[in-house]
Amino acid sequence: MTVNPPPSRSAGRDATAVERASAALGRRRRGRLLHPAGRSFVGETVIWGTPGPPTGVGLLDDPGRYRTTIRLSKGTPTPGSWPDVLGLAVRLHRDTGRPFDLLVSSSGAAPVLRNLPLPRRRFTGTYSTIICYRAGPRRLWLAALVDPDSVDLGRSLATVAAATRTDTPRLVLAVASAVGPWRPVGEVSIGAQLGAAEDAALAFDPVRNLPPELRVAGPLAWLREQTYRGSRRARGATVQSGGSTAATV
Repeated sequence: MTVNPPPSRSAGRDATAVERASAALGRRRRGRLLHPAGRSFVGETVIWGTPGPPTGVGLLDDPGRYRTTIRLSKGTPTPGSWPDVLGLAVRLHRDTGRPFDLLVSSSGAAPVLRNLPLPRRRFTGTYSTIICYRAGPRRLWLAALVDPDSVDLGRSLATVAAATRTDTPRLVLAVASAVGPWRPVGEVSIGAQLGAAEDAALAFDPVRNLPPELRVAGPLAWLREQTYRGSRRARGATVQSGGSTAATV
């Protein structure tokens, strides 16, 4: 087992500074610092398994079915259906251990665009992880892609909620290398909407709530961890464990 060295004093001070700044901004906003406007839903994720070579992550490689909490959101947020960096948060509730929190942002499907957040008008489209994961020596990106047979989610949070009242919208989960094509591994179905209080209480942790074989990589992972920690601190939110039926950003 590899043991990570303890952080240096300067790194610890930097982390504390970023967390405190994020908390201060969150208190000033009186809500989420990141993606404050959103809607949350119950749902289900079915993992089909990885086509082709396995990723080394059991949750992606092995077929399974998971209770899921989903949150769709706007990053800024811009008014109405104006372009914005759209967000999708998916929490897979597992029977044991931590849940799996997957946070993806609107992006392009092509390899050169999958790690860039791109503003768009419609909630139906490609969402990718922006930062990469590592599974052993492999670098992986995860995405939620359009299901061509699913109802359209529209241009606003109101149309997203309306779509769930008349149908069950679906998104396809996929995995890719830095330059390889997306490989579908499963499907997320979006069900009934959660209440405003439940949405406000939700809090994801995309750095710690991962399968044991997966870890985030790169300097943005560190910044993301401190920013989300500060945002939760400002709201008085805590990271929810695997048995919870709720979700959050």
